[in-house]
Amino acid sequence: MSSTSATEPTTPGSGRARARRLHRVRQLRWVLVQIPFLAVMAVVIVAAVFLIVDRWRRGAFVFGSAALLAALLRALIPTSRVGLLEVRGRFADVVAMTLAGVAILWLATSIDPLGTD
Repeated sequence: MSSTSATEPTTPGSGRARARRLHRVRQLRWVLVQIPFLAVMAVVIVAAVFLIVDRWRRGAFVFGSAALLAALLRALIPTSRVGLLEVRGRFADVVAMTLAGVAILWLATSIDPLGTD
């Protein structure tokens, strides 16, 4: 049994207050680490909106741009801070996302629009 009771206030130097503070710092760090992934997902959502409103070429172009953005962020941001953009090793992630982004952009720009955007 602990020497402190549940109704006793926690002082700034107590273990419980320190544990709460550490938990808040870890939660904040987890959220901040996900910012690159959230930025890429925001671009993907824009691409999805274009696709929904029947602007498939623009949507494909924006989606390819999102893949290239993800590759750039994965290449530049340290592994400890890249969050959910890390799937495999840095080299494999960058190469895969770059190839996918370039292929999607090439398709979006090379296919005849046939009267559509």
